[in-house]
Amino acid sequence: MAERSFKQEVRKLRAAAGEEFSGEGILAVTKALLQSGVAYVGGYQGSPVSHLMDVLADASEVLDELGVHFESSASEATAAAMFGASVHYPLRGAITFKSTVGTNVASDALSNLASGGVTGGCLVLLGEDYGEGSSIIQERSHAFAMKSQMWLLDPRPGHDSLVRAVEQGFALSEASHTPVMLTMRVRACHAHGRFIASDNRPPAFTLKEAIDQPRRDVQRMALAPATFVHEHEKVHERWPAAVRFVKENALNEFHGDDTGGPTPVGLIVQGGLYNTLIRALEILGLADIWGTVRLPIYVMNVVYPMVEDEVLGFCDGREAVLMLEEGQPEFIEQTLQTVLRRADVDTRVHGKDMLVRAGEYTTLVMVKALRKFLQRYAPTLLGGLALDPGVASMLAPKVIPVVPSMPGAGLQEAPGVLPRPPSFCTGCPERPIFTAIKLVEREIGKHYVSADIGCHQFAALAPFDFGATSMGYGLGAAGAAALNVPGAARRTMSVMGDGGFWHNGLTSGVGNAVFNQSDNVIVVVDNGYSAATGGQDILSSKASNPTRTTALPIEAALRGVGVRWVRKVSHTYRLPKMMAAVREALTTSEAGPKVVLAQSECMLNKQRRIKPQLKARAARGERVVTERFGIDPDTCTGDHSCIRLSGCPSLSIKANPDPLRPDPVATVQSSCVGCGLCGEVAHAAVLCPSFYRTELVTNAGRAERWLHRLTRPIIALLQRRVAAREFVHVA
Repeated sequence: MAERSFKQEVRKLRAAAGEEFSGEGILAVTKALLQSGVAYVGGYQGSPVSHLMDVLADASEVLDELGVHFESSASEATAAAMFGASVHYPLRGAITFKSTVGTNVASDALSNLASGGVTGGCLVLLGEDYGEGSSIIQERSHAFAMKSQMWLLDPRPGHDSLVRAVEQGFALSEASHTPVMLTMRVRACHAHGRFIASDNRPPAFTLKEAIDQPRRDVQRMALAPATFVHEHEKVHERWPAAVRFVKENALNEFHGDDTGGPTPVGLIVQGGLYNTLIRALEILGLADIWGTVRLPIYVMNVVYPMVEDEVLGFCDGREAVLMLEEGQPEFIEQTLQTVLRRADVDTRVHGKDMLVRAGEYTTLVMVKALRKFLQRYAPTLLGGLALDPGVASMLAPKVIPVVPSMPGAGLQEAPGVLPRPPSFCTGCPERPIFTAIKLVEREIGKHYVSADIGCHQFAALAPFDFGATSMGYGLGAAGAAALNVPGAARRTMSVMGDGGFWHNGLTSGVGNAVFNQSDNVIVVVDNGYSAATGGQDILSSKASNPTRTTALPIEAALRGVGVRWVRKVSHTYRLPKMMAAVREALTTSEAGPKVVLAQSECMLNKQRRIKPQLKARAARGERVVTERFGIDPDTCTGDHSCIRLSGCPSLSIKANPDPLRPDPVATVQSSCVGCGLCGEVAHAAVLCPSFYRTELVTNAGRAERWLHRLTRPIIALLQRRVAAREFVHVA
């Protein structure tokens, strides 16, 4: 059950030639795939392309009509290996996942594919998760493209440009027999726009035809000595073919006016940064909102390989150019320097010397660099322009504030800005798991914890402060493999989610622990979905899925791979049971890996599932009961241990109603979903009895309404007495 349904939007994918198509960037890319005659599509969900996978899943009817095969792949490596179908056959295939972590997982298959080359067009749609909105390590896809010699497209944002990049990407792949990577930034994925559609095309050569006509060519396999030939093919055949295709089809663009002769300066920019650059130039008075600019720009929609003739032609006669290349190292800038110097062109190249070396190139970052560059080489273009005071005040670099448990603590904080570390959702079933571990640690001491990628990684921050490392998706247990010494005073713990378990953890983590006779503890968080990437179904999801196999228990997989000690807690909110399982795992004398399987449905998905059901029942006049929890302010001691051991966003503080007690009391906000953890924590930690549970009844029965009318005046009387007593205290 994905976080969003695209059932309505995918109807637009049937748009015919000449019709205007409107929607999000991911919808435009899906339409472009269908217009290109794609035969198969696969991928693994991850920001910012999770919704692309959701769109493809919801578009199954359209895909089936065209004969397009779609798979929600087990991992990025699985998706990349699908390209094997295009090695010998003229089949167009596309895969998608987030970069750079997804590219790392897929690297083995992609490297082998790039070595032998392809017959059908192969397009990798990469979610380029870089910059201030990123959720991963800050690296670039460019390095991988160069390493394996796969062409890298970074198209100018805008639906027309994206659609053309997809269509031309397939053609470029076929013309050069090389897989092509196309990067999509967050804004490009989710920006709304429009373009004129073309007809969808069924594959020119179908998968059925490929199956019925088996082909093989051992020279296309990455097998010595053919691999030595492949390297020569890359350099002497595929590379020139790619450069020729890029030039002939004008994939890169030239903007600005050079009709009066070359201006002394020019700008070279990655296509994906174009919109930001235009906004920066607009602030400087050098562009308008329609993109008309007053100085020449070379837009590299294809950032690898570099087209040397185009670069030399653009730089010819100019004193200096500014290379706007986001991220580091400065691969494009270094190549540009090499090309110009080999051709004995003396144009000065500036880039990282005027721009920041690391971090996202926001509008303000570009404004600052452009002013520095133009003041040196073309001050007349600025014309003494005075910046808006608000813009000018923001040009000074500022550091985002942090909290002590967040990486980067101790850096200068911006005054007046409150820190806001990420945390679990309200009612998240993973919160009680770490509450239980924290309470058990009070009894038997702290343990080393190896974390994993997923929602559960938020436990590394306050209030839990668990997790020393996170080595990769599904690698939590493997991250603790070395810390497995016989006779150690305590055991190491590791955590992985159910998404990571099926992605990589079953073999690399659990299987490895069994094989090497580890004595460590593995906590597998089973919330029923790939929750962190948007709630997609996985093998162990409980929901029935008409196009995927689900409801396969993780416990069976654990025992099948050889784990003997498994303790399943089927409701993580029952804190005593959760604590007992963790305590036993850490103290049992039984040898071998110990696995605690903690199961409860992801609260976000649960709310998406039950809210429409409850609303429909209420509309039919049926009795509907929802639970909420509260705190009695007269009983609350103001200790706030409930907050420190839970961290639930619905738990907050408010002024103490007792004027003799200055400390604020805890309170439960209206966002409460009634999971009950706060009360469980209060009981398990022997805190205070201030928590209470209440039921909100819609369409109450006759007896309930009669009882309500009877008790309401009594409650009102008691409340007036309490208020009067408080007034006396104040007086």
